[in-house]
Amino acid sequence: MKKLALSTYFCSAVLAAWSFSPSLLAAPQSAASPSATANSAVPAASTTFKFATLGAYEPLHLRGPDDTRTINVGVRLDRVVTAATLRLRYTYSPALVFPLSHLKVSINGEAVATVPFDSEHAGQMITRDIALDPRFLTDFNQLNVQLIAHYTLDHCEDPENSALWADISPTSEILLDTQPLKLPDDLSLLPAPFFDRRDPRELRLPFVLPASPDDSTLESAGILASWFGELADYRQARFSVSSSLPTDGHAVVVGTRAQLPAGLTLPTIDGPMLIMADNPSAPNMKLLIVTGRTEAEVKQAADALVLGKAALTGSQASIEHVDIGPERKPYDAPRWLPIGRPIPFKRLVDDPKQLQVSGSRPDAIRLNLRVPADLYSWSGQGVPLDLKYRYTAPTVQNNSALAISINDLLVKSLRLPPAEDKDGKGRLQLPILGGSDARTADLLDIPAFRVGSANQLQLKFDLDSQKTGLCQGVAQNPVRAAVDPDSTIDFSHFVHYARMPNLAYFANSGFPFTRYADLAQTAVIVPDRPAPQDLEALLTVLGHMGQWTGLPSLRVQVLRAGQAQAVKDKDLLVIGDSRSDVLPPSWRAVSPLSIAADSNGHITRTAFSVKEYWRDGVQVPEGSARLGESGPLAALLGFELPGSHGRSVVAMTGTSPARLDDLLDALEKPDRVAKLQGDVALVQGERIESMRVGDTYVVGYVPWYAQIWGRAIRHPVVLGVLGAIGGLLLAIGAFTALQELAARRRGI
Repeated sequence: MKKLALSTYFCSAVLAAWSFSPSLLAAPQSAASPSATANSAVPAASTTFKFATLGAYEPLHLRGPDDTRTINVGVRLDRVVTAATLRLRYTYSPALVFPLSHLKVSINGEAVATVPFDSEHAGQMITRDIALDPRFLTDFNQLNVQLIAHYTLDHCEDPENSALWADISPTSEILLDTQPLKLPDDLSLLPAPFFDRRDPRELRLPFVLPASPDDSTLESAGILASWFGELADYRQARFSVSSSLPTDGHAVVVGTRAQLPAGLTLPTIDGPMLIMADNPSAPNMKLLIVTGRTEAEVKQAADALVLGKAALTGSQASIEHVDIGPERKPYDAPRWLPIGRPIPFKRLVDDPKQLQVSGSRPDAIRLNLRVPADLYSWSGQGVPLDLKYRYTAPTVQNNSALAISINDLLVKSLRLPPAEDKDGKGRLQLPILGGSDARTADLLDIPAFRVGSANQLQLKFDLDSQKTGLCQGVAQNPVRAAVDPDSTIDFSHFVHYARMPNLAYFANSGFPFTRYADLAQTAVIVPDRPAPQDLEALLTVLGHMGQWTGLPSLRVQVLRAGQAQAVKDKDLLVIGDSRSDVLPPSWRAVSPLSIAADSNGHITRTAFSVKEYWRDGVQVPEGSARLGESGPLAALLGFELPGSHGRSVVAMTGTSPARLDDLLDALEKPDRVAKLQGDVALVQGERIESMRVGDTYVVGYVPWYAQIWGRAIRHPVVLGVLGAIGGLLLAIGAFTALQELAARRRGI
């Protein structure tokens, strides 16, 4: 699911950047920042981007006599390209006319190379390096690979002939040799260079915090991490923590004036301030310093940065006032669709052109649908889709079709009628996101993958050839199809209801913490003396929260282990290994798992009874488990907060602080996220075992009549008997009423 979304988001970022800075198309990359200067004293770096990293997870299938696929690649603002190579891995049809068939490579509309075909290598995987002129590369670039193919010298080729094909492997690469640029100390560049939207790779950004940061400082760092996580979005973000400046990269420094690292040349700090400065430990690298005289002023500076209230320019900015506004309402995260009304497709895309395709077999139109994880359809209905579409109508009935899928699962395939039938216009209404059978089988437990925060609707047109004979009906112009931006999808009949704990909800969308987008109802518990791995987990998970909601975690509260039991009316995210005592001893009775570890981080004792069990995402028979000396592991736990009703605890723990990295790795990889279920997930590297150990509880609300109906439909025999009895009583009542009416008439 995330794989599919990445390409869509990256293309959207490219379009947005071009619309904002059209001059980038005509100028070399180094011209994007006139005051930036290249530093030849620093050795050049080589970066490799696989096509899969750039969104092309599947092979690029080129079909027909003239077909093109596009790869988007960006160049960071703080780098200038000195050399570039396209390493193309491809296969082509052995039935082509080779003197006429070839691949054409272009960058931003400029043809830069042609790749000829020959009979000797036909049908084989070929790797060819193509040197690219770095002068053609700007900040954002479109690399086009175009197939020019012929299978005969006859002037009336069939464009649908199966011999016209070539495939580009997703392992193809773009290799860039770059030289670092020394950027000016200018806050107007933010979020670059700390986050650069031109870079499709995972964001790795170090945070420099005081050696013993207090709760307020951690909250400020968490707000910044959630903002960077929001910006990184599909790329994911990871935030290491140290008390010293990094020697190989940019970094964010958070702390009061007295806590800042030694060796920095800073202006007078007389209030909340944002400063961009050179990193004295790393040439050409920058520091973003968020500081003030007190912890409260540091937090003001962090709030001002993520809200964008201050007019940031120059090397420093003083914050005089900041207002973070009222608390958010439940379920109003900017990246979640509004549930109370039908949602037009024009709200799901950045440009209506994304709803149009051309060619006989174009790529699918993909629409990302992020919704709360606890959506529940008590009536068993799907999600109504009011779909309006247009297409180049065939003149005769053929195999033209529109396939509608959700999360790569086919919902319905519609045959497209010829022109004389509907004149190329259609309208469809149908339910999606699963059939009623799957929902009514277990009415109170909708799986997270059916209605989660990362759904994708795919609309794929297949416009069949109209060729009726030799040299007849060959299209001169490509056929086109479009979905109307006023088409709608409607979640309004859903209610918010979930049976907890469910780690799938947390792993996919941060629920229940993201119910309030600013995390106003969330407290994060860390050890009294947190290790760097604990703080990395704290900031990285808050980065995920920003990614899931599209909003910084402005109201998150960070507390220490000793304060956990005093928290009321909040959901708790607990971070710490088994030796940190971050989970109070009194919670062991309700926690689904208790890990005891020796000084080497090996498990010495834990036992529990298993109600449900999943190994690598596959459910296995119920049973019990007892863990002995099984080596280091990490665990993700979920249970109800003791002494509360409907409040949740999610604990990230393990046999040592180093094991928290395994949990962070699991949350970054879609295949591992899919394995996190139940209320206990044990993680050992790539191996994940999930289970349900404790009792469940309910959050949300379902109308009383829906609860009655939900219980009734799980017992069809009883429901049938009750229906028959009800029908009999109704018939008796009607018969009695009619008898009395007839008697009165006879009396008259």
